Amino acid sequence: MQTPLFRRLRLAALAATTLLSCGLLPPATAPIQAMPQGASSLPAASSIVKPRAIVSLDPVPRGKEFQVAVLVDIARGFHMNSHKPSDEYLIPTTLTPQLPAGFQLADTMYPNGRLEKFSFSPNKPLDVYTGSVTLRMRVVAQPSAPLGMATIPVTLRYQACNDAACLPPVKVPVTVQFQVAPAGAKAQPVHPEVFSSATPEHLLH
Repeated sequence: MQTPLFRRLRLAALAATTLLSCGLLPPATAPIQAMPQGASSLPAASSIVKPRAIVSLDPVPRGKEFQVAVLVDIARGFHMNSHKPSDEYLIPTTLTPQLPAGFQLADTMYPNGRLEKFSFSPNKPLDVYTGSVTLRMRVVAQPSAPLGMATIPVTLRYQACNDAACLPPVKVPVTVQFQVAPAGAKAQPVHPEVFSSATPEHLLH
């Protein structure tokens, strides 16, 4: 037999569950490692980074190698792990192209990160990207590449953190578009400020 107190507790629990499922109550606090203080006010992980893509040639002739650069702007106060982070448990930044028929990936090049200390890792510097960073790919337009406008979907995967909390890793789509011309067509180098500024010793493969 249920006592009046038991019935009141049961009704209160039912009401709390209903409000929580409707989004009217905040979820229970997770362990501090997963949700540090202030984490509930953090922005969405996908909004921390603003990527855009450019190519090194216009147009790209069939049979020619060209480069794709993904320019990444990271929100102030945040960083993302470099391609070769300091510890194995840290999630690296990666670029993954979905190449259509007629294109071949020759190489993916990542810049070196910068060692910085954070409150959650005061004794060991972490290898990270901050501010702006450029990730590059070498791509070959094969003789069979379709002429005209080409599109290469690319996935940028990263994990963003600030000085106190890390957001879940996310995959952000980036679209690369360019014109493909017949073999032997004159190609104009474009964006020399990007494609001629990084020397091989500054890049990781």
